Amino acid sequence: MVFRCITIELLALLLYIMSEVYLPMKQLTPQIIAEITGGLYIGEDNMRNVRIAGAARDNRDVKPGNLFVCISGERTDGHLFANSAFKSGAACCLAEHPIPDAAGPYVLVDSTLESIRTVGAYYRSYFSLPVIGITGSVGKTTTKELIAAVLGIRFNILKTTGNLNNELGVPLTLLSLDERHEAAVIEMGISDFGEMSRLADMVRPDIFVITMIGYAHLKELGDLRGVLKAKTEAFSYMSPDGVAILNGDDELLRGYDPGMRKLTFGLGAQNDFCARNVCAQGSDAELCDIASDTGQFSVRIPAYGSHLAPLAAAAAAIGRLLGVSDEETSRGLSSYVPVGGRASLSDTGAIRLIDDCYNANPSSVKAALTSQSALSGRRVAILGDMLNLGPLSEQLHREIGVFAARCGVSCLLSCGAGASFIHEGYLSAGGYEALYFPDKDGLAAALPGIIKKGDAVLVKASRGMKFEDFLPMLRDIT
Repeated sequence: MVFRCITIELLALLLYIMSEVYLPMKQLTPQIIAEITGGLYIGEDNMRNVRIAGAARDNRDVKPGNLFVCISGERTDGHLFANSAFKSGAACCLAEHPIPDAAGPYVLVDSTLESIRTVGAYYRSYFSLPVIGITGSVGKTTTKELIAAVLGIRFNILKTTGNLNNELGVPLTLLSLDERHEAAVIEMGISDFGEMSRLADMVRPDIFVITMIGYAHLKELGDLRGVLKAKTEAFSYMSPDGVAILNGDDELLRGYDPGMRKLTFGLGAQNDFCARNVCAQGSDAELCDIASDTGQFSVRIPAYGSHLAPLAAAAAAIGRLLGVSDEETSRGLSSYVPVGGRASLSDTGAIRLIDDCYNANPSSVKAALTSQSALSGRRVAILGDMLNLGPLSEQLHREIGVFAARCGVSCLLSCGAGASFIHEGYLSAGGYEALYFPDKDGLAAALPGIIKKGDAVLVKASRGMKFEDFLPMLRDIT
């Protein structure tokens, strides 16, 4: 009996060693990249089969073994930094035109953007781990972080970092996969028809989450039904065994049939995973119970914002699908850390500052104002233009002003061409302290005389407005 036990232990050890050392790695090489993209390999023959590990588009981010993707942009040409990437240890470059005096091998292709998508999709096919895709008009990054916090309790996960959620960022994320990962959480952002198809063709999600259908990118997508159509393109690239996780509080998503198993989340009792008894623990945390057909359990999310509770229910649904217990889900959610620029609340010693500068559309601005309304004291909202709203822009900006007044905003500071309608909407709904500034310089000059000690100050606008420029001066107010 003792001999048998020792044999089993030795066998287990041998299998582990083989899996770590002797089994073939999931390799990507310059030669493979040239073959799958139809590109031309240029370099020494002995470098054709060097192993590539990961990828980067910025030479400052290159790590040894990376593929450096040369992108020709409006401001600069990545090809100019190819040799700098080689100096940092890049194994190969992907280029659209010859690299003079190249210090390493490269694959010459017609389009680096199209080719990196091909490479990302090819590399993704190596892996059979669960992949969760996330999209929505608001809350994508927060939901990604909540899901990652839950799954991270049990699995070694890969998740999207930074803003790598587009047709360049997604393949770069996929190329970060390696043998250690047990699950992947991939954020997928779009602005036009067809983009989700291209993303989903790479990601091939097993589980797909849609947080909300809101007024975003209307210049390209037209209306809410256009937004729904664009985001749901992903379901054509999923297995019939896949699962759709949809916001059941959203009218369009509640009635949508994805053609596969569907679970809903939200605040309404009709949802499969419902956040109940939602309340703020000051400005430090959000508390709620998450209920499903197996009962309910309590969670504490250590961050600011009323938007967190329903998204935590989505994370709980995915945890359940992948075998994470309710206790583990609660523990995972308690480890959540918000990403900078997205509803991040800090106490400067003089004011409570809500940095929500990353981006803005009507849905996200309303969510930010709703969260701010739970804070005590004088509430100041510094709001700027919501870009890319097409013909509905004036109407939607006015509606934000009305909503701000109804949320009890004490003082509204509006800045930008579209924000003039926020100002008008606020006053029309009974708002009484409001100032409008056509440009940022005027607002910046006025801020020190307007903001008072003890204020709760929200800063939010579309990314193109660069309202993060106001943050340093607000932090310096005493």
